[in-house]
Order: sequence, then structure tokens, then C-alpha cells
Amino acid sequence: MSDAKTGTLADLRDALAARQAAATAEPGEEAPPSLLGDRPKQEPKRDEQGRSYGTGRRKESVARVWLKPGKGEIEVNGKKVGTYFARPVLRMLITQPFLVADRYNQFDVYCTVVGGGLSGQAGAVRHGISRALVNYEPDLRSILKAAGFLTRDPRVVERKKYGRMKARRSFQFSKR
Repeated sequence: MSDAKTGTLADLRDALAARQAAATAEPGEEAPPSLLGDRPKQEPKRDEQGRSYGTGRRKESVARVWLKPGKGEIEVNGKKVGTYFARPVLRMLITQPFLVADRYNQFDVYCTVVGGGLSGQAGAVRHGISRALVNYEPDLRSILKAAGFLTRDPRVVERKKYGRMKARRSFQFSKR
């Protein structure tokens, strides 16, 4: 039972290779319709300085991300990524879109992120990087979408209700 959500990096790269092979097929050859899809060719969205932009959101965090070709440096709110996100898990989360798209250390990232905690901010930056990558190279959309990086995670903290200690926790019952 293999579906798109449980695919590995190798599966995603194979799908990309098949898609590129179909796109570069000679005019006389017919490419399978399942590989090409019915989408018109998208144009890259870049500003005058060659950057692409993406907005990422997760929980209460919002990240504004700019991407440009470079050495792979990531700057978050004016600090290096290792300083801002000290936990290795959060840094790994941020670099996932580059690894899946096979573009690791090819882009410099500058982002500003506000709201929420560090985990939500890292998720927002990952979402923003994925969107910016799609704006820079529209052909990466299918790979990033299959990996689940373009989907905004809708889970947020449940609100506190009146008559309760927290969202669902009741006050301790006292018999006497």
C-alpha cells in the first residue's frame, strides 16, 4: 500500500525525473497524460533583484521569506539560523524543502517571522520556503506538494472555555 504521503525522497526524485523526461520528449512523441497534467506552464515570479517571495503560516506564526541563488545561508530576523533556531530538529525542519527538491545549499534565504513559539515559527519558515521555491521554479510544485510542504497545517490551540481550567480540563472535584 503505497500512497503519496508515505513516499520516500528517492520516490519523489524518480517522479521528478519521469516528469522532466516527459517534458523534454521530442515533439513527435506523445508523453503520458498522467505525467504532464493539464496545467499550463507557469512562469517564475521574481523581483528586480532575482528574488522570489513566499508567505508561510503555522499555528500563530507568520513568516515572510525571500529566496535568491547563493551559498545556502539562512537568516531569520537578522540572525543566523543556528543562533535563532538552536534545536537541530528545527533547523532540519527548515531545510527539508531544499532536500526534497534537491536544491540544498543553492539558495540564500532571508526571512522575518512573528508570533507563536519556536516550533510554530520553524513550521512557518518551512512553509514559506516551499512557496518561495515554487515561485522561483514552478516545476518543483508537484514534488513539494507530494511531500506535503505546500499544505498549511490548520491545527491551532483550542480556546479556553468558561467554567474550565483550560480548554477541556475541569477543576478538581471535591466531595467534602
